[in-house]
Amino acid sequence: MLFDTHVHLNDEQYDQDLKEVIQNALNAGVEKMVVVGFDRSTITKAMDLIEEYDFLYASIGWHPVDAIDMTENDLHWIEELSSHPKVVALGEMGLDYHWDKSPKDIQKDVFRKQIRLAKKVNLPIIIHNREATQDIVEILKEEKADQVGGIMHCFSGSVDTARECINMNFFISLGGPVTFKNAKKPKEVAKEIPLSHLLIETDCPYLAPHPYRGKRNEPAYVKLVAEQIAEIKEIAYEEVVAQTSQNAKKLFGIN
Repeated sequence: MLFDTHVHLNDEQYDQDLKEVIQNALNAGVEKMVVVGFDRSTITKAMDLIEEYDFLYASIGWHPVDAIDMTENDLHWIEELSSHPKVVALGEMGLDYHWDKSPKDIQKDVFRKQIRLAKKVNLPIIIHNREATQDIVEILKEEKADQVGGIMHCFSGSVDTARECINMNFFISLGGPVTFKNAKKPKEVAKEIPLSHLLIETDCPYLAPHPYRGKRNEPAYVKLVAEQIAEIKEIAYEEVVAQTSQNAKKLFGIN
């Protein structure tokens, strides 16, 4: 059974047909999903969803694009919610140098605070990285994030960077881009990184895999990611599904 480690079912794009989207995922063999909340409204929705569906879990944190909006109260609130038995990680957190809403120094400060919180509450972290690899790796090392480990979400870096992250106790998560014809790096990572260190995700409603590229993504499509990895590695699809699910359950402490 598939485990989609990164979904945004709390996104307003699903307001009209959420139950149908969830049923599609179950029909496709998706057994478990982690709903990611990254600000006040999406965290609140994520918490509601994990109460409603027994196969949904949550990760809660503050997105780097919105780092400038995070207050100390928000951080305390995340800490309080983190004790919920179905909150399995903190994040997504990290750095995003593509958008310029939040200055880099504020992003770094908010990132460090969340890593420290994760160590305090003993939860793994989910990393958002856009055009900021070097700074992210440096901060993870400086803050000793290997103590909790986590996920390099929707990884788009090189094989060397992937190995560096694995050495810091992080799993490498691949999503829709691994199915794109021109996506050289994700395909190389899928080929070179051992299955024991890989996870799969959709990041839905974003980054839909081929042949749905450009359309709204949904968790059912994580099957296409697993199929692509199996093809690249020249192994059985079932092996990819079994190992990535086992990896996710181990990381999140789910039996």
